[in-house]
Amino acid sequence: MRSTDTQAFVLRHTRPQRPAFVPELRLHLADEVLPLWRLVEAQRGAGTPPPFWAFAWAGGQAVARYLLDHAATTAGRRVVDFAAGSGLCAIAAMKVGAASALAADVDVFSGAAVAANARINAVRVAFTGRDLLLADPPDADLFLAGDVCYEQVLATRVVAWLRMAHARGARVLIGDPGRTYFPRAGLVQLAEYRVPTTRELEDAEVKRAGVFTFPA
Repeated sequence: MRSTDTQAFVLRHTRPQRPAFVPELRLHLADEVLPLWRLVEAQRGAGTPPPFWAFAWAGGQAVARYLLDHAATTAGRRVVDFAAGSGLCAIAAMKVGAASALAADVDVFSGAAVAANARINAVRVAFTGRDLLLADPPDADLFLAGDVCYEQVLATRVVAWLRMAHARGARVLIGDPGRTYFPRAGLVQLAEYRVPTTRELEDAEVKRAGVFTFPA
């Protein structure tokens, strides 16, 4: 699928909205999961992952809120937004003065969503579709990961990879709304928020979402 086609698909099936917990930002978001997922599968084939890029998930909103409220965390830093989805966290980082932001996601539609969302927020965000878990963490100052612990194997791999980035001197922020496979052991909680969401996405209309890091 050509990049122009994915861009047109994203714009056709989403609309600009302000996420409830980070209204400073605007994102091209969908209203319903299943209809969009069926359309994505029609384009990419059965078994295609859900359109995570079309929603502002609670863990990502928590990280974005933390960045917007603690600008010194980000100012002048090179940022990697892992499993970026819509690019929410990368965009929030750029809004508060990051030197650069790289959004990484293996979903081809995520690249189109990140480009559209960066444009509507008047910031510049780079994108890579490479699976960053297949190599050591890239050279960066701050790693962001919102809502990445929804599968056990993935959660284990991601946290180990982020721990490696931390060991090499980078700051790491992980946002999580109580997913089953989130490993709290060995992490320090920096903040907790009550993030408004919908039954379309979650099992409650408000999720408690924390922002975590590794101890110094």
